[in-house]
Amino acid sequence: MVKFIRHYALEIYTVLAMLLLLLGGLLGDLTVIQKYTLAYAFLFILHEWDEGHYPGGFIDMISGMLGIDPSDEIRRASRIPTGILLTAFTYVPFFLKDNAVAVLAVAFLGVLEGFVHVAGIRLWHRPYPYTPGMVTAELELLVSISLFAYLSRNGLAAWPDYLLGFAIMLACFVTMQKTLTMMVGMRYSDIPKMIRKQWKAGS
Repeated sequence: MVKFIRHYALEIYTVLAMLLLLLGGLLGDLTVIQKYTLAYAFLFILHEWDEGHYPGGFIDMISGMLGIDPSDEIRRASRIPTGILLTAFTYVPFFLKDNAVAVLAVAFLGVLEGFVHVAGIRLWHRPYPYTPGMVTAELELLVSISLFAYLSRNGLAAWPDYLLGFAIMLACFVTMQKTLTMMVGMRYSDIPKMIRKQWKAGS
């Protein structure tokens, strides 16, 4: 079972996300926040396949920057931490319905994705202004901006909610990144140094 999960991590996440979309369609009469959550779930599916599965994708760029060549088994298993994060970040706000903090964590992840993919153009010295998964990442950013506007316009979130949502996103994202770097045999503390080196090299 463990071997199956490691090998088909991305496919398993896809099924879980599609089940949430199916559930949303069957339930009907969803709150606005639940509809936003389903929009994220759909975009996350597209993003994960575009970014992490096809040749020349995000994993290949990271591997090149770190100077490593992970096996196919490691590449596939590396989707487990991401799948867990995205499953939690969509299922939790969907079932909590109108909980602002839960959906804000997802919104801030969408913002982070949007900016990371733009910065990645310079970071990885792309020959053209695009990084794998960039289109869906920017769509996530647009959905997040729309969600922020909705919450603000309707007074559904206070500043403490925004701060807590951001803190939850950051803590979960860092945990995921640490797990990923450990899986490929790297120290997480080395990543910021490599990013600075890559950024300066692109100046």
